[in-house]
Amino acid sequence: MISSERIPNNVDLSGNKRLQRALEHWQPKYLQWWRDMGPHGFQDYHQVYVRTAVSVDPEGWANFEYVKLPEYRWGIFLAEPVHDRRIGFGDFHGQPVWQEVPGEFRNQLRRLIVTQGDTEPASVEQQRLLGQRCPSMYDLRNLFQVNVEEGRHLWAMVYLLHSYFGRDGRDEAEELLERQSGNRDKPRILQAFNEPIENWLDFFMFTMFTDRDGKSQLMSLSESSLDPLSRTTRFMLTEEAHHMFVGETGVSRILERTCQLMRQAGFSEDVRKLGGIDIPTVQKHLNQWFSLSLDLHGGEVSSNAASYFANGLKGRAKEETYDDHLLKDAYYHMEFFEDGRPVLKDVLMRNAMNEVLRDWYVGDCGAGVARWNRVLEQHGMSDRLTLPDRKFNRRIGMYGGFHFDPNGVPLSAEEWERRKYEWLPAASDLEYLLSIMAEPVYQPGQFASYIAPPRRGINQLPIDFEYVRTEL
Repeated sequence: MISSERIPNNVDLSGNKRLQRALEHWQPKYLQWWRDMGPHGFQDYHQVYVRTAVSVDPEGWANFEYVKLPEYRWGIFLAEPVHDRRIGFGDFHGQPVWQEVPGEFRNQLRRLIVTQGDTEPASVEQQRLLGQRCPSMYDLRNLFQVNVEEGRHLWAMVYLLHSYFGRDGRDEAEELLERQSGNRDKPRILQAFNEPIENWLDFFMFTMFTDRDGKSQLMSLSESSLDPLSRTTRFMLTEEAHHMFVGETGVSRILERTCQLMRQAGFSEDVRKLGGIDIPTVQKHLNQWFSLSLDLHGGEVSSNAASYFANGLKGRAKEETYDDHLLKDAYYHMEFFEDGRPVLKDVLMRNAMNEVLRDWYVGDCGAGVARWNRVLEQHGMSDRLTLPDRKFNRRIGMYGGFHFDPNGVPLSAEEWERRKYEWLPAASDLEYLLSIMAEPVYQPGQFASYIAPPRRGINQLPIDFEYVRTEL
C-alpha cells in the first residue's frame, strides 16, 4: 500500500531521512511550478473527480475522489520487484539486475532519466490553457487526469535522480522545473514538447501519438538492468494507458460528430459551416503530431542506441518475445536516402535500435488509425485517414535535411514551401479551430458542436455526472 506520509510512497522513504529531506525540500518548488505552469484558472476553486494511486496492485491500484488539483497526492510508486530478475539483453544478459547505478554507466543512465523526466512537466505546460476551451466537463476532467499523472511521472524521475545520482541528480531535478515548454532561452529538451497545444484537436493528437511514443519509451526503459528504473517505469505504464485512451477516443468522437453533421447536410455542404471539423483538417493534425513523434525516437543509425542496448540500459519493448537477446551479429535492412533516391543497406542491429523501436511504434499507431477509419466506414464515408510516410516532415535523423510529401516522394525546398500547408495545419486551420472552441462547455452532459459524447462515463458513472465542481 501507499504510505500516508507527506510524500506518498511505497519505497520506505521515512527509512532514508537524507533522501526524505531532499525530496521534501524539492516538493514546495514543485507545487509552486504547478501553480505557475499547471492548468490556468483551475487551481483554487474547483474540485476534480480524479483517480489517485493507493496501491501498485494491478487489480485495484486507484481510488476515485474529488480533489483540488494543487492538493493531489503526488508521490513515488514503484511496481513490485520481480524475484531473481535477470538482465534480459545486451552484453550482461543473464546476470542479476542492478540495485545501484554502476559508475561506468552513470552518465548514460542520468541522461536517459533526465530526458524522460523533462517530457512530463513539458506536456502540462503545453496544455495549461485548454481548460478555457474545453468541449465538455467530461473532457475537462480527462485533461486534468492526464495533467496530474504527468506530474506524478515527474516525481518518479526526480526520485531516481535524488536517490542514485547525488548532487548531480539534485541539480538535474531543479532544472526540470526551470526549463519551460516553448521558452526561447530555456526550452524543453525535445522539440515535440516545445510545440504549442492551443486547441483540443492538437491535444487529442498529442495524447494519441506523442503519449504513444511515451509508452514506447517506457516499455523500453522497463527492460532496463537498473531495477529501480524498471520498476518505476512499469508502474508509469499503468497510468499512461488512460492518456492514449483520451487521445484515441477524442479523435474518434470528433470523427463521429463530423459524420453526423455531414449526414444531416446530405453530404453536400462544407462541415465547417455546421461547426464541425472536416476530415482534411483531422488528417493535417495527424500528419503533424505523428511526424513530430517519430523524431522522438532519435536518428535511424545511432551509436548511443547501440551502447544503451549493449550495456543493458534500454531494451526493446517486450524483449522477452525475441529469440536473440545479444544481437552481436544481427543486421537490420534499412532504407537510406542518397543522391535523391532510396538505397537499401544492412546496418548492425544494435546501431539500428532506434529504428527497431520506431517500427513497433508505427505499427501501434497504425492499429489506432485503423480503428478511426472504422468510424468513417460505419457511417458510409469513403474518406480514410492514413499515417504519412515516416520520411515526411522529419527534423531528426537522415531525413531531417530533406523534404518529402506524405507518400514519401522527394520534394525540392521550393516545392515544399509552396505545398506544405496542403498536408500540415495552416494558420487559417488553427484560427478556425480556435473559433469553434472559443466558448467552453462547462455544463454536465453537454458537448461542443464538433464532438460527440463518449459511449460511457468515467468509473461507471453517467456521462452527465458533475466531474468538475466549482466552489463559490
